Amino acid sequence: MVAALKAQGHRITPQRLAVLKILANSENHPEVEWIYRKIKKDFPTTSLATVYKTIHLLKEMREVIELGFADRGSRYDGNKPYPHPHIICTSCGAIVDPEFSSMDQMAREIAEKSGYAITHHRLDFFGLCPECRKK
Repeated sequence: MVAALKAQGHRITPQRLAVLKILANSENHPEVEWIYRKIKKDFPTTSLATVYKTIHLLKEMREVIELGFADRGSRYDGNKPYPHPHIICTSCGAIVDPEFSSMDQMAREIAEKSGYAITHHRLDFFGLCPECRKK
């Protein structure tokens, strides 16, 4: 992400770098507000707008993907910024990335059979995570 931003002439501020690190290292698909609270500890003058602008820029550059949910808002994935399936817990909202090897094959088959030129895709599965099932 840093190299992509530099290549397009964007500044790498300490706050922006903090957002990048969280997105690149997070497997829990964080919300903007969660990222903001984490950064605010080290950079108390950082605004929520800075986090939103950084994420928006990274989305435009295809360095992060947005998972929008009508009932839970948006979550972001910078760890795997390419189309892949997600499993979302309908109780606690946890999101995990299952291993699934034939996603590209499925997209090609759908494109071939439908005549569409697939530009991007999203595949989500919903259910109860193991922790919520225990409750």
